[in-house]
Amino acid sequence: MMEFDVVTLGDTDHPTVGETVPSFTRPLVTEEFWEDRSLADVYADQPVLLVFHPMDGAFPSTYIYDTLESRGIDTHDGIKLVGCSISTPYAHAELLRSTEIDASLFSDPANEVAEQFDIVNDLDGMAGISEPRPAVFLIDTDGTVLYDWVASEWPEFPEYDAIEDAIAAL
Repeated sequence: MMEFDVVTLGDTDHPTVGETVPSFTRPLVTEEFWEDRSLADVYADQPVLLVFHPMDGAFPSTYIYDTLESRGIDTHDGIKLVGCSISTPYAHAELLRSTEIDASLFSDPANEVAEQFDIVNDLDGMAGISEPRPAVFLIDTDGTVLYDWVASEWPEFPEYDAIEDAIAAL
């Protein structure tokens, strides 16, 4: 069994409820293809649950998406589930093909989106390597944050009941 040391993460100035999310454009990956899309294009039609996660294949990522899928959050009619990590479009496409999760994933290998959201996790012992810390933002069709959760420890997982409550309140 793999063990993790719990690491306390520093403070963050991430977008919170009532604020507007940062704008970005990155490759948005589905099982079949990817194309450059802006986050604003994605949330224009319906609210988005934006999930930042570690690289594909890491236990925390798998656990997060398995839990979202098992709770039916990925197929909820009122939202679109979108992820974001440092993984490449190729890795994202493979992740989506190998799971049952109904989501699209932004590819951000340079971790610049996490920097914009102020949720960077500098990986311990790996100089110059970072990824987003786990985080969840429910974003309305005008870009306003309706719900936010950002990990304060590593590893830490979203508050799934609170996510479901926020979605139910739409």
